[in-house]
Amino acid sequence: MQKVSTAGYSIWVLEYAQINSYADGGLIYGAHGADSRRMPYGYVFLRGHGHNIMIDVGFNYRDYGKVLADRYGASDWHSPATVLAQIGVHPDDIDTVLVTHAHFDHFGNTAAFPNATFYLQERELTKWVWGLSLPPTHNFLTTAIDPDDILRGLELARSGRLRLITGDVPDVLPGINLWAAHDTHTYGSMYVDVQAGPSEDERFILAGDNVYVYDNLGGIDGEHPYVPVGLGVDSHRGVLVIEEMMGLVGYRSRNIIPVHEYRLPDLFPSRTGCFGMNIIEIHLRTGDDSQVV
Repeated sequence: MQKVSTAGYSIWVLEYAQINSYADGGLIYGAHGADSRRMPYGYVFLRGHGHNIMIDVGFNYRDYGKVLADRYGASDWHSPATVLAQIGVHPDDIDTVLVTHAHFDHFGNTAAFPNATFYLQERELTKWVWGLSLPPTHNFLTTAIDPDDILRGLELARSGRLRLITGDVPDVLPGINLWAAHDTHTYGSMYVDVQAGPSEDERFILAGDNVYVYDNLGGIDGEHPYVPVGLGVDSHRGVLVIEEMMGLVGYRSRNIIPVHEYRLPDLFPSRTGCFGMNIIEIHLRTGDDSQVV
């Protein structure tokens, strides 16, 4: 039986889909003509302080979400219910969803979490409504947006389950801060700062897509300059936000978690799940059972 603890957070990244060969230029600004790599998509689940939390909700492989996933070459998709079941969690258990940004692969599965309250930057929602109102000549701006996701966000607001926030929100939950990263990857991006345990080394940043891979941080060991992600509103602002994140975790690159990084299992305890996809245990709080051993 699962032990109960209220101190700190356990954090897992659970891969639910992947692109088998994604061009580095899409992940690392300016890496044109370079190599390609496997790019996973992951659900992020946190347990602690009496809460079951998702950071983003992935994409739903149907309707326009399927069109976008197929366009990018995604395969091996599995639903939140199927993937979370591998660690004994059901989507109905989730009470809070922190949405780093509204791209289709982060905001597409809202319907899977009927008991959750969602947190999203107000600027993220309103700027995508603006973007969708522009003429077809501007469609590149909304290239990764599913308009139905935005409509579902409005429905969440109508039903009282969407909290639109403006800027930074310290202590949105115990030990969790939301830091605005506007005009970086998207117009209203944010990232999630989690004090998962008592020590400085137990502070983690869930970066959303402000960091795709460790190359954006200058490498796993930080031996190279920062490089922004391949898709963004303002790449220069993206570099400044990387520095901001690095400062929060004492310049420990390992403590910034890029969910699209295929090398996470090289840095954290992990196992291969039922579908050949990785389950990565970023942090285990005292009293929780490991899900990878």
